[in-house]
Amino acid sequence: MASKTKSVYFCQNCGYESAKWLGKCPSCGEWNTFAEEKITVSAKGSSSKGRKEATKPQRLSEIEVTQEARMKMPSSELNRVLGGGLVAGSLTLIGGEPGIGKSTLLLQNILSIRNRKILYVSGEESATQLKLRADRLGKLSDNTYILCETLLENIFDQIKKEKPELVIVDSIQTIASENIESAQGSVSQVRECAVALLKYAKESGVPVILVGHINKDGAIAGPKVLEHIVDTVLQFEGDRQYLYRLLRSIKNRFGSTSEIGIYEMVEKGLREVKNPSEMLLSDNRQEEMSGIAIGCTVEGVRPLMVEVQALVSTAAYGTPQRSVTGYDQRRLNMLLAVLEKRAKFRLGQKDVFLNIAGGLKIVDPAIDLAVVGAVMSSNFDVAVSRKTVFIGEVGLSGEIRTVTRIEQRVGEAEKLGFDTVVIPKANLKGIKDKFNIRIVEVGKIEELLKFLFE
Repeated sequence: MASKTKSVYFCQNCGYESAKWLGKCPSCGEWNTFAEEKITVSAKGSSSKGRKEATKPQRLSEIEVTQEARMKMPSSELNRVLGGGLVAGSLTLIGGEPGIGKSTLLLQNILSIRNRKILYVSGEESATQLKLRADRLGKLSDNTYILCETLLENIFDQIKKEKPELVIVDSIQTIASENIESAQGSVSQVRECAVALLKYAKESGVPVILVGHINKDGAIAGPKVLEHIVDTVLQFEGDRQYLYRLLRSIKNRFGSTSEIGIYEMVEKGLREVKNPSEMLLSDNRQEEMSGIAIGCTVEGVRPLMVEVQALVSTAAYGTPQRSVTGYDQRRLNMLLAVLEKRAKFRLGQKDVFLNIAGGLKIVDPAIDLAVVGAVMSSNFDVAVSRKTVFIGEVGLSGEIRTVTRIEQRVGEAEKLGFDTVVIPKANLKGIKDKFNIRIVEVGKIEELLKFLFE
């Protein structure tokens, strides 16, 4: 029987489907995001002639596991986040804010690959713009082919003709299929184009990388099913006011999601940061200043030393201010309440400003002890030794709670030349002898005060 066409309304922000237009999306709460799209519905009773033969179930014990073939990328940070390189036939999605460096990251990597044929499909930039960017990066490759095209069928025609070993699509929101009656970037177009590219990757064994836009909340724009379709989702993030960029793995079917890659934006593209702790600490580490304490956080599986800066001053306008950069303001308010209740600090009429140097946003509770140390130091105007690292979570009763990965944190502090590390009591559980660094154990806020100022 013949197929029929009907109208469906999709939220362009999250992909929610509705039979009628709605002013506010019930799923994501955004206003005026519904757009009408035509979809084709097959009539009931359609013939099953031509259908593929169904696959048969297999015993789990009989399934053979083989090692995935991986394509090593020139960037070791990218390889780490991917889990060892691009897996053959995989579909990878890289998301990030406009101008953060997604295209630069991909272009400088593929221009360094000399032994593989690569097709770079650009739906946003012209060939001249890409050539200018390649010249700025100082790299040229005869194996990289640029295709400026937005029609999916034309892209597949060129793929069939060129037979590349790696395909990059920048970006998936600009690609459209002539078989779907909706605009570029719509839910139907993004979903169908991603599915077609996934089918090509799995059948040919050629890895495909997609670049995706993000919405104002920082999530990948378009339908949520896009993230379910792909094998790997990478998020490229950072503050454009700072030079550093973080590459995180949100989803990875072939590796861990706990790894991060760190880059620095320089004149000739992105430079890998081999020692991230050094970039987050001030150069004037020998100069003692009040209100500064060094903490240790863990990003993925990598321990990072971060500089916590605090400023405590008398409130000039009656109502005390609480200003925070790179840290949770509610958690700072909790720590200030603990200091007032348990350590008898009088901070209710004082302004407190807190900053995590380097532009990082820290959510690790193990940084609590460094925050408390920095606030105490600024309040008394007494400098804390820049050779001391603080690791620990502060509880509501003023106790210092144990944290995870304490051995990696202490080992990183020792490697970077610190001479003292303050940790929760009994967190190392009798294995302190394996470290040469001085280890001070504290169980309560009062013990931290005694260590710092006596």
